[in-house]
Amino acid sequence: MAGPVPEMEARAEACAERLREADRVLLASHIDADGLTSAAVAATALERAEIPFETAFAKQLDETEVRKIAATEYDTVLFTDFGSGQLDVVAPHEEADEFTPVIADHHRPADAETEYHLNPLLFGIDGASELSGAGASYVLARALETEGVDNRDLAALAVVGAVGDMQNSEGGLHGANAGIVEEGVAAGVLEEATDLVLYGRQTRPLPKFLEYASDVRIPGISNDANGAVRFLSDLDLDLKEEGDWRRWVDLTMDERKTLVSALMRRAIASGVPADRIESLVGTTYTLTAEEEGTELRDVSEFSTLLNATARYERADVGLAVCLGNRDGALESARTLLRNHRRNLSEGLQWVKNEGTTVEDHVQWFDAGTRIRETIVGIVAGMAVGSGGISRDKPILAFAEKSDSEVKVSARGSHVLVREGLDLSAVMREASRAVGGDGGGHNVAAGATIPKGREDEFVAEANRIVGDQLG
Repeated sequence: MAGPVPEMEARAEACAERLREADRVLLASHIDADGLTSAAVAATALERAEIPFETAFAKQLDETEVRKIAATEYDTVLFTDFGSGQLDVVAPHEEADEFTPVIADHHRPADAETEYHLNPLLFGIDGASELSGAGASYVLARALETEGVDNRDLAALAVVGAVGDMQNSEGGLHGANAGIVEEGVAAGVLEEATDLVLYGRQTRPLPKFLEYASDVRIPGISNDANGAVRFLSDLDLDLKEEGDWRRWVDLTMDERKTLVSALMRRAIASGVPADRIESLVGTTYTLTAEEEGTELRDVSEFSTLLNATARYERADVGLAVCLGNRDGALESARTLLRNHRRNLSEGLQWVKNEGTTVEDHVQWFDAGTRIRETIVGIVAGMAVGSGGISRDKPILAFAEKSDSEVKVSARGSHVLVREGLDLSAVMREASRAVGGDGGGHNVAAGATIPKGREDEFVAEANRIVGDQLG
């Protein structure tokens, strides 16, 4: 396939051969949008290859979780969207002949080795921006193809995973991800276009579409319901149908151009920086097999729907939607999505009201039990740049995980990464310094630490970030 280097494809072939040799496979995956799509891609490929398997999900792959997996008596375990960062925990079970791990992941590997390890970082491909966990699973799925089987249709889910992992944050997917997009387009399951990149193009009525656009804030429109209606009403366009506002997807190309031009003029007149205005337009991805006007048609909306399932202990619902269930599972996912949006909105408002504590090199907030530990990282990312919260320092977000543990999520920016920030190293080193563990990507990472050690963690993280950024 286009994208990954030949060495990675060769490793994928070796991993695929090991899976074919197995009597049965345990498929273990992470629970966010990238994890769910990773599992769906792998599950479909295993089924098509006629390899018996069972699926399990985990919020975190730690020593306790790995011991549970070892106790299942599966000889072969396929880890998707995690496993690399926990190699030092996983690999000893291979040495003890308990199970053979096959890993399709994109996170920073721990200091250990295993034979069947498919990770873009091992082949010079950036796992934070060029290939997601679902992308690694897709490379494996292509290697699992047998005569008469074409897994290129799984590119659609791989792109949902990449976008859910924020790998399109600089205007579109690139690197190995772009190769997957090409295959999806060739297979007829994806459509790539240049368009307005605001969230909700398929489902939101135009006033809400503009009002809730948070990436680029335009005074008098963003977070202003009346202002968004006034802006649309002043355009020489018929934007209602039988009294109801139309959606972006309902507009003709000429209508879209007129609206975008007016939006650009308003942004310029309001003093929005040129680079922010340019980011209003970018590359969009549409799943052509899905019904128009639904959350599943647009890659960004699909990924948000998935995030709303597993983060509320319903990974089974998200996986079912990925695998094509358009009845009960989809309705359950939509109910969870409404709840998810409400929780995100309330969490974001709390952070805006409370603000962050600013150190020399990081900023942080402690939500305690006010924000679920499964969504505190999303809230942290949304908060950056809003309500006076700086974009110039990485943000650390704490939330209670249990009576004895605290979840920490960290978010940075690609600008800071280019200056030397690596939050994966920050989370791993700072958490281990206080008796916890963590890891992730250079731009986004997480950790679990003992309750009561938060101040020490902040001090250590602040020191490490200071060293990284010079």
